[in-house]
Amino acid sequence: LLDDLAGTMRDAPGVGLAAPQIGEALAACVIEVEGRLHELVNPRVTKATGDDRDLEGCLSIPGYAAYVTRRERVWVVAQNRVGKKIKIAGSGLLGRALQHELDHLDGKLYIDYLDSMDELIAVGHGDDDDEDATTETVPAPALA
Repeated sequence: LLDDLAGTMRDAPGVGLAAPQIGEALAACVIEVEGRLHELVNPRVTKATGDDRDLEGCLSIPGYAAYVTRRERVWVVAQNRVGKKIKIAGSGLLGRALQHELDHLDGKLYIDYLDSMDELIAVGHGDDDDEDATTETVPAPALA
């Protein structure tokens, strides 16, 4: 399963992917930041500090992103693929991805944190032929 998650995430491409996103009702996810792959089974946040607001996207909602407030730094305990207890702490993109992927394990999406769907921003490639387009196009990491 972890190999399938990593392959699917990389093909997308994305920063992370959780088992429920590929139809598996298991508490497992993968995150790859700065060339390091993190495989997490039964993860849970044990500590979180600060607040950070940044643009966030998701492979489950392609073409859109929004500014989401999350904790600035998180500490997570999980198991690796052989059942050994692991600990990981992250801030920046890693911290955001940890929270994003663990939300998927609880059935949450980043849009659940929005006050209105009007906060969604179209991302990706703009349509240069549409002169009347009023949608803002910005790059955003596809967390998963």
